[in-house]
Amino acid sequence: MKYNTRQKAILLLADGTVFYGKSIGIEGTTFGEVCFNTGMTGYQEIFTDPSYFGQIMVATNAHIGNYGVNDEDIEADKIMISGLVVKNFSFNHSRANSTASLEEYFRKQNLICISDVDTRALVSYIRDNGAMNAAISTDGKSVEELKALLAEIPAMEGLELASVVSTKQPYFVGDENATYKIAALDLGIKKNILRNLAKRDCYIKVFPFDTSYEEMKAWNPHGFFLSNGPGDPEPLLVAQETAKEILKANDPVFGICLGHQILGLANGIPTYKMFNGHRGINHPVMNTVSGHGEITSQNHGFAVNKEELLKNPDFEITHLHINDGTVAGMRMKSKNAFSVQYHPEASPGPHDSTYLFDQFIENIKSAN
Repeated sequence: MKYNTRQKAILLLADGTVFYGKSIGIEGTTFGEVCFNTGMTGYQEIFTDPSYFGQIMVATNAHIGNYGVNDEDIEADKIMISGLVVKNFSFNHSRANSTASLEEYFRKQNLICISDVDTRALVSYIRDNGAMNAAISTDGKSVEELKALLAEIPAMEGLELASVVSTKQPYFVGDENATYKIAALDLGIKKNILRNLAKRDCYIKVFPFDTSYEEMKAWNPHGFFLSNGPGDPEPLLVAQETAKEILKANDPVFGICLGHQILGLANGIPTYKMFNGHRGINHPVMNTVSGHGEITSQNHGFAVNKEELLKNPDFEITHLHINDGTVAGMRMKSKNAFSVQYHPEASPGPHDSTYLFDQFIENIKSAN
C-alpha cells in the first residue's frame, strides 16, 4: 500500500483526548482499555497473549512489523488485543523464517490498527493520566460518534474476562508417560507456560476457568497451576474457591499473574486496579530470598495489596518490583504454595526467572 493513499484514522481516549494517525488499510472501529508495552521485540507474542484481551495496545518501539510473523511465535491461536497503535507500521518485512507480513496477519483476523501516531506523547499522557478506555476508528466515524459509543464500554475494573479466553473443554499437553501430572486452571494460559512445564517432564491437563477442585483432583495430579489471564480477579469467585480447596488439601500449587492474584484473594488479601500497569520485557525485580535481581517480562493492570499481605502472618513476600515496590512474588509458610506477578515463561525473553518452574517441580517432589 502506498503511504500517501492511506486513510486518516482517530484514536479517542475516554477523557476526550484525541490523537490522529493513519489506517493501515483495515476499516472499522474497535474499543478497549488503552495500555502500552515497552518491549523492543516479541510483538507477535504480545498480540496473542490472552492477558491482553480487551485492551488496545500502544507499541513504544518505533517500528512494528519489520520481521513479519510466523506460526511458532504465538501464545494463543488468535490475536487477543482489541486494537493496535504504532508510530511506524512496516508493510515490508525481512526474516528467514517468517510466513507472512504483519499486515496479512492482521487482515486475516480483522485487527484494527492506527499508525503515524506520536506514541511518545501518547505514552507520556497515559503515564500522567492513568489507564482508561479508548476507541480506534479507521472508517470515518466522527469524534462525537465515537464519544457516544465509547461511553457504553464497561471499565476494566470489575470486568470478568477469563471466561472469554479460557478453554471450553479440558485438553492435554505433553507426554502422557511423563513423571509428573499437572492440573492447570486456564484463566487465559499462554502456550509457552505449557511448553515450560512439558519440557520438565510434566503431562498437563488444562481445565476451563470455572472447574472445581474436585473435578481437577479426580485426575490425581501431582500439582496444580493457576494461570495468567485478563480482567479483574475479584469477580472470579469459582477460581478463588478452587484455590481455597487446593490450599486446604495442601497440594502443591504455583500461580502466575492472574493466578497470583487469585491465590491472594483466596486468602482474604485484596487486589486493586493500578494507575498504570506493568507491561514490558525489562521490568526489574528483586528476589528478597536470594538477594538476586531479575529482569522480567510483565503484563498486568491489577496487583495484590502489599499492606494487607504484610498483615498476614502466613505469607512471605519473595519478590518486589524495584521501580515501585509492588508485590512481585509471594509464598505461604504453612502451605506448598507460591506465586509471582510476572511471566517466568517469557517468550522471546528475558529468561532470568525460568528457575521458578524448577522450583515448582522441587515442591512437587517434596510433597510426593
